[in-house]
Amino acid sequence: MAQPVEESAAARDIVTLLDKVGIILSTFDDDTWQQSLTELTAHSGLAKATVHRLAGEMVGVGMLEKTGIHYRLGLRLFELGQLVPRQRTLREVGRPFVRRLMALTRETVHLALRDGLDVIYVDKLEGDHALQEVSRVAGRLPAHATATGKVLLAHSNRTVLEALAFRGLTPLTRRTTSSFAVLRRQMDRIRADGFAREVEETRLGYMSIAVPVYMGERDVVAALSVTGTVQRLSAAQPRLIPQLRHAAAGISADLAGRAHSSPA
Repeated sequence: MAQPVEESAAARDIVTLLDKVGIILSTFDDDTWQQSLTELTAHSGLAKATVHRLAGEMVGVGMLEKTGIHYRLGLRLFELGQLVPRQRTLREVGRPFVRRLMALTRETVHLALRDGLDVIYVDKLEGDHALQEVSRVAGRLPAHATATGKVLLAHSNRTVLEALAFRGLTPLTRRTTSSFAVLRRQMDRIRADGFAREVEETRLGYMSIAVPVYMGERDVVAALSVTGTVQRLSAAQPRLIPQLRHAAAGISADLAGRAHSSPA
């Protein structure tokens, strides 16, 4: 009868170990792409001996790389990331439409998914006006501050919105929506109009227009957007919205076709 107790304790140890590995990985971001052991320890809040042991083991399996005294994320994580089914399928299906939309608009095009209260960009192509902006493929931003995120939030369930209200709306610029009541009105408008706009909420001087990508008739699974300067996109909005909708409809149709053709 003691065996299940031992297995349970072992399982708890594994979970604890995985939690610590996750904490170490989460200390890396756009601004912190390499860290010394001392920095990893400070940023993770774990004991230095624990970080030293786990970092060494993570180097051994390719999750981290070590150059001199610094640790970086390893190529094995990149390889595994490319195998994530939802991201991989959406990017493969969406890429021709993203490329065509960029060629039509000459602006930056994003294809994004929602992950919790953030958006993650699965594809991005820059047009004639390259943006020194905060987005990147596999990068994430707060959903409430982006056009793609507003589209995805507008079609999310009550649990997601309650979690967002509890967390609060982190500002990226002085123009970022900071009131949940205002965000709710924006989402009502998005559902009525079928598209979202974000003006200088992510970066001053820039705006984005986004539309939903569907799986079936009602399930919104992603969002497609065009980003450029406020001046250019404000003038081009009447033609951009039909172009966005046409591209999103193509992605939606191909996603549905791939789902129907997949073996049961």
